Amino acid sequence: MTNLYVGNLPWNTTETELKDLFSQHGEVNSTNIIQDRETGRSRGFGFVEMERGADEAVQHLNGHDLDGRNIKVNIAKPKREPRY
Repeated sequence: MTNLYVGNLPWNTTETELKDLFSQHGEVNSTNIIQDRETGRSRGFGFVEMERGADEAVQHLNGHDLDGRNIKVNIAKPKREPRY
């Protein structure tokens, strides 16, 4: 399973639209658009978890025009542990 970072998303993009876009390149397990805690609005990036087709999705969708914005797609870096 591969987790992809998707950046520069249009503010009105839904998780369903993201799933439909990435499903063209492989099997999508989940999508998650990150939202601002206070306003509930999209922060313009999210993650797509794929069972198969992640490399193809990166190759075809990085720089793809989505509603007038060129999205950025790459393999997500591992989550960092919080520093205390």
